[in-house]
Amino acid sequence: MSSALAQYESFLVAHVSTISSLESSLRSITWILPGRFKDAELASEALSAILNVMSMYHDTLLARVAQTDPKYKPLLPSSAHTRYTRAWCDKDRRYKWAARALELLRFTELLVEMGLRRKVSRQTRWRGIVVLEAIKALLRLVLLRITRRPLLSPPIPEREFDPDSIPTGSDTSSPTLAPSSPPSSVLSTPDHLKNNHIPLPPHPLLTPPPPTHSPIPVEEFLLPKALTTSSVKAPTSLVKPLANPKEWLSEIIYHLRPLVYAIMLSSGRKDTKPLMTALAMELLALNLRRVPSQSAALERSEYARRDRDIIWYLLRGSIWESWTKPKLEGFANKTAHTPLIGVLSALVKDWIPLIDEYYYCAYLA
Repeated sequence: MSSALAQYESFLVAHVSTISSLESSLRSITWILPGRFKDAELASEALSAILNVMSMYHDTLLARVAQTDPKYKPLLPSSAHTRYTRAWCDKDRRYKWAARALELLRFTELLVEMGLRRKVSRQTRWRGIVVLEAIKALLRLVLLRITRRPLLSPPIPEREFDPDSIPTGSDTSSPTLAPSSPPSSVLSTPDHLKNNHIPLPPHPLLTPPPPTHSPIPVEEFLLPKALTTSSVKAPTSLVKPLANPKEWLSEIIYHLRPLVYAIMLSSGRKDTKPLMTALAMELLALNLRRVPSQSAALERSEYARRDRDIIWYLLRGSIWESWTKPKLEGFANKTAHTPLIGVLSALVKDWIPLIDEYYYCAYLA
């Protein structure tokens, strides 16, 4: 088993660009599969889940190769999110495995719900959803307890390097294999071309005109290259620890919100109480959380993402049934025969039943 895994890792490093392109192409297909044939949404979500899980494994392997390869030179420094999450993964094994488990659940939760809907009763399906949300809430609280800082999403490093920039002929082609064959020798210049070093005299018509604008001031050139406070901080210090019970309460309420919402929906309630409760918890967590300083760019970006995610309430409960769904159906019907836009309307029609039938299609938390 270890030999087969090592061979796959070696194949991945040797063909990383091709595999990355294949992943991107297959991921695009998953958006147009629903509605094309019977159980197309199940096939689409199964493909999406497999691609996401494999991509997470590939990212982990390629990041390990990039770190151990002395020939790898990143064009840009790592982002603050990557530095922070990678530092915690390296510092605490509990964080690394809890974060990976949380991402695996996020990748496969909709696929699990689709399987439960086809095999068990409605009540058992909702029990399964509540169990998934309980496990996710527990993992988030574990990560919160380990870091004692606001939890970032995603909690693991993301791929930020170009696969083509990883040398494929280096000695570290795979962390589990012996060094690969030595690279071929550099091609030498033919003898009849070695003396062609005398340039032709410049022609007036081919000479570029002199610049018409003044050169860039030194300050404007150096300012983007200057180190910021986040560049010199320790990675785990990029987010400040939670300092008082109010900040802790804000984080706990925010991470328990999906579980409370799922429990209330599992009881079969058709009124607006589950939606209003989840929205109230969202707004309460927003008001209780601290205001990060201007230098806390990583924490500010996380809070901005949470604020943007409030838009997903348009796909839930009575808001979806009474406002969003009729608007989307009207748009799809009006543009069904419009060139180009008709393709988008067809996708909208295919996805509306999925939002009606599946909890995780409308609750991307």
